[in-house]
Amino acid sequence: MFTGIVETSGTIKKITSKGSNKTFWIDSPISPELKIDQSVSHNGVCLTVEEIGNNAHRVTAIKETLDKTNLGDWKKGDLVNLERCLQMNGRLDGHIVQGHVDAKAICTKIKDLKGSWEFEFEFPKEFSHLIIEKGSISLNGISLTVFNVKRRFFCVAIIPYTFEHTNMRTLTKGHSVNIEFDMIGKYVARLATRH
Repeated sequence: MFTGIVETSGTIKKITSKGSNKTFWIDSPISPELKIDQSVSHNGVCLTVEEIGNNAHRVTAIKETLDKTNLGDWKKGDLVNLERCLQMNGRLDGHIVQGHVDAKAICTKIKDLKGSWEFEFEFPKEFSHLIIEKGSISLNGISLTVFNVKRRFFCVAIIPYTFEHTNMRTLTKGHSVNIEFDMIGKYVARLATRH
């Protein structure tokens, strides 16, 4: 369980493939502090730490994860947003994020507002019932508030701190992001459709 408050960024140092899996070595300031078998959010995807060494850690994504997220598009040198799991004795600064990505969204517009940035994303319409105006969403593991919600599009506003401390600054039009809709909203939607 995560909060969507990105702790740091890591850099992909090495990618290998074995069968339908992909393994990533990620160099980051928190890598030496991690433990084997620990869950860490990588761009909003919960992955298990398998090995640690030389200020980096290793994780593996299986076919299901690669199919539903943008991890298959990762390249050596890419920045990855990282967050360790929520400690139950602390404040929940973002919202409850499971690290279970629902889909990918595509960046369609970026506006530099001279002090903040506005990003527009297109997402699969079958998820339109899970997003509401001023609701919470996780993009690449970042807890954000959505606005200008339409059937297949929504916007988020990015403050300078978030822009500078996450990989939002590397996004360009056409890039995909991992999207996780609000868990509470998903449960409410499920209950509303039960007969």
